[in-house]
Amino acid sequence: MGGQGGRDLEAVERQLGRTPSVPFTVVARCPDGHPLVIRNRPIDAEGRPFPTLFWLTCPDAVREVARLESGGWIARWNERVSSDEALAAELAGAHEEYARERARWMPEAIAFGGVGGTRTGVKCLHAHYANHLAGGRDPIGAWVAERVEPIHEAGPATGAGSPVAVVDLGTNSIRLLVASVRADGGLTELARDMVITRIGKDVDRTGRIAPGALARTVEVLGRYCRRARALHAPAVRVAATSAVREATNREELERAVLELAGAELEVISGEREAELSFLGATRGLAGALDARGRPLEARPPFLVVDVGGGSTELAVGAERPEAAVSTRMGSVRMTERFVAHDPPTAAELEEARREIGAILSEVEGTIPAGSARTLVAVAGTATTLRAIDLGLPSYDPEAIHRTWLVRERAERVLAELAAMTNAERAAIPVMPPGRGDVIVCGALILVEVLRRFGFERALVSETDILDGLAFEALEAR
Repeated sequence: MGGQGGRDLEAVERQLGRTPSVPFTVVARCPDGHPLVIRNRPIDAEGRPFPTLFWLTCPDAVREVARLESGGWIARWNERVSSDEALAAELAGAHEEYARERARWMPEAIAFGGVGGTRTGVKCLHAHYANHLAGGRDPIGAWVAERVEPIHEAGPATGAGSPVAVVDLGTNSIRLLVASVRADGGLTELARDMVITRIGKDVDRTGRIAPGALARTVEVLGRYCRRARALHAPAVRVAATSAVREATNREELERAVLELAGAELEVISGEREAELSFLGATRGLAGALDARGRPLEARPPFLVVDVGGGSTELAVGAERPEAAVSTRMGSVRMTERFVAHDPPTAAELEEARREIGAILSEVEGTIPAGSARTLVAVAGTATTLRAIDLGLPSYDPEAIHRTWLVRERAERVLAELAAMTNAERAAIPVMPPGRGDVIVCGALILVEVLRRFGFERALVSETDILDGLAFEALEAR
């Protein structure tokens, strides 16, 4: 999932008039990009349950919903729920779904209740509206939306047209980006999210998507599509990569995508995946500034490496990709093939390293990777390694984006992770739930790319194939 950046923390502090009492991530934004809905950690610093998972923070939205509450609508809805069995069943489903969503981040939190911390009835219209904006099936939240929107007009820096929504359905994770185009051609994020569902579990061995993996992925996809529509994106583009490319039984997934997104699933080739990652990572990179306002020392040609769960893509070019290749090595695939112990043994890692080396030898004969002057690393392996390297107390995309991961430090982090158990890696504050067991092989791939092609450091980018898909969708209008 996304992180709590410094600017977001400052913005939410201004919105609430105080410092938030629990860590959070932004799951929905207003047209100018300021936080609209945040996702709170299920427990506070003392370990006590925090009842509100999704919290409406935009003051303008809070005021509009408060007008409905002051008009007595909470009592009216509770009266209707008590006499309307169908509505009561629909609301009960919203409470149950909310509890399951909270438990995704902390399994024991399923006992903390539903929307707003209650299990029945309507307690808070703000909480229901926040749940609707976050993608929940919430009849009360949808009703609120009809009566209070639009909260804002499009901001002055926003270009024409409705938002675009894209989903990257990868081997290890499923990710969402909803964005509008600015007048300068850049993107204003309205939502960016990630959940690890591992649709590619055992696909390398069986060639098939497992029922449990499919169910996990479809559940999150449904929430993503509802969130995109709540943020007024007219269509949702869903693109699948390595695991789905290889699966022989993707018909059920295709049906689910058509039903939920209203469009056919796009299964993109590995080379196309590499090109889209290059587009998302390098657009605006030439001439970009670092966090201190100084010119970023990123010179073309660029070599973009995207370490995924089932495959790793590499693309070389300056303004556009001039050569691209997709390889059958990824964090999930290599872990399933080579790692049988926890922590992995030295022999297992050496065997994985030899396989990675053999694949990279083939890459050398396919694309001119050695001609690149800057290595750009995208996706969860690279961003998580950089977050660990920085020692961040929580995941902060602003602190990570377009900063340098030095090879020596990447090697050190790899060694530290390889010596840990899965439980110890999962306990690292910046480790996304579900990544800890495959991060070692992902890190091994990235380190071997650095070594093979002679780079002393990699520029880590938070923008990647998702942004490439969004730019492509906007240009196609």
